[in-house]
Amino acid sequence: MARKFLHHKTFIVSFIILLPILIIALIGPWIAPNDPLEIDSTNVLKSGTSGHLLGTDEYGRDILSRLILGIRPTMLVALGATLIAFFGGVGLGVIAGYARGLTEKMIMRAIDIVLCFPPILLALMVVGFWGSGVKNLILIIGVLYIPRFARITHSATLQVKGLEYVQSELSLGASHFRVITKAILPNIMSPLIIQISLTIAAAILLESGLSFLGLGVVPPEPSWGQMIGDARGYIYNNPMYVIWPSLCLGVTMLAINLMGDSFRDILDPRLKNKQ
Repeated sequence: MARKFLHHKTFIVSFIILLPILIIALIGPWIAPNDPLEIDSTNVLKSGTSGHLLGTDEYGRDILSRLILGIRPTMLVALGATLIAFFGGVGLGVIAGYARGLTEKMIMRAIDIVLCFPPILLALMVVGFWGSGVKNLILIIGVLYIPRFARITHSATLQVKGLEYVQSELSLGASHFRVITKAILPNIMSPLIIQISLTIAAAILLESGLSFLGLGVVPPEPSWGQMIGDARGYIYNNPMYVIWPSLCLGVTMLAINLMGDSFRDILDPRLKNKQ
């Protein structure tokens, strides 16, 4: 399996892009050239200089330093929310697909109701009442994306449950917990891994959208979406102020989506058969 990933060009390109981003997210505070919160009223909306390679914002803060520090909250929200969505959605999906009956109907109808609303709309409603911040965003976005994992897990569980090796486990008297953890879950992970990459990208986009609207990461802590939102009013004074965070966000989203495509190409058995 590892050899397939190493020989997949799309995966290699996305990995080369994402690895530095993740490293910078971890060591950002130690490599930022300036204090991202330091205000300099005499050096406002400047283009790149020797002291500020990418220029300064409306408060004279270093854009490069804020870009470097802005990676961390975005990635924390995306990864944390995806973990919550994964465990919550897989748990509900397996229970619904394995138990069937009234339990399945109740879980899946509740999931259908949540899926009727756009995630950004629900996020705006919840954040408006509950408040913003990294911890709240992780929980809110994670809960909003639980239905996506639940639907996939439910469908995959229904397909796997009727197969011979699962039925043989049941006929031998294996407990339901053993059947689920040993026979079902390991054999439905491929579509879930693909969904993980898609959810990370969607969570980054949702967090950036909320931060753009002023409902995401709490200022003065930087995030890319927040920087884009702040820069829109100064696009004629310093166009690069809005271009740099937009470029960072776009490249990151592209790399994650490319990685998701590579996972799909390698792990989806239907695509293997076509090839």
